[in-house]
Amino acid sequence: MKLTKETEELMFKDINDLLSSKPISLEAGIKRLDNGMLHVAMRNGLHNCKGKMLDWWFKYFETTADLKLWHPHDHIEHGGWDDKWIKHENYIGATIRATESLGDIPPVPATIKFHDPAEIFTPDILMQAYADGEVSAVVYARIGFGENTPLDTNGDPIDGYMFHVVRDTVQGCTLRSHFFLGALVADSENQVSEEVGFGLMEHCYSEFTYLSQVLPSLYYAENKNGDQAPFLW
Repeated sequence: MKLTKETEELMFKDINDLLSSKPISLEAGIKRLDNGMLHVAMRNGLHNCKGKMLDWWFKYFETTADLKLWHPHDHIEHGGWDDKWIKHENYIGATIRATESLGDIPPVPATIKFHDPAEIFTPDILMQAYADGEVSAVVYARIGFGENTPLDTNGDPIDGYMFHVVRDTVQGCTLRSHFFLGALVADSENQVSEEVGFGLMEHCYSEFTYLSQVLPSLYYAENKNGDQAPFLW
């Protein structure tokens, strides 16, 4: 199923809710949408991490070793960024290819192209959420899986969407991760299964929990923004 602009707008009519610190109807779980796609949500608490660190991470990681810091079991291989990615500077508009598994689900290639979140969130609401401290980082990407992931004329995978929305807290930060999967098979008998949804929940919880254990030290050691690590004595 190729999503029309109208279908996309209907599917994301409540997307700005992700920018609020208030609870939303699906914080962690799966939901079959009326159009047949699968909505997968996971909420993580990342101790001692901040949104700026998560945003920096996407400008930093570039090797399979980096991916395995993120998830030592499920992340198999970094397939490379395209030339839109600039280390320490930019990932918006860039495409990454990687191979990963979801727990017991065997590894598959993944294609992810990152976009400016203002393309899908209401720009004024997004800006206000940053100003009010409701969010500290927002990551939006188009995603697809398989050896020959179908792409549109803009180079975007047409099978799904990924959102990571971060809000800083006293303990560190809270991360909302939401995925909308299976556009290509949504109107068929082979819709993305609930097994995949639950596997993605487990994968997402684990990868960001692993990352949170190394990200603060890595950020203070490697970032180019001049931030200094706090003294802990």
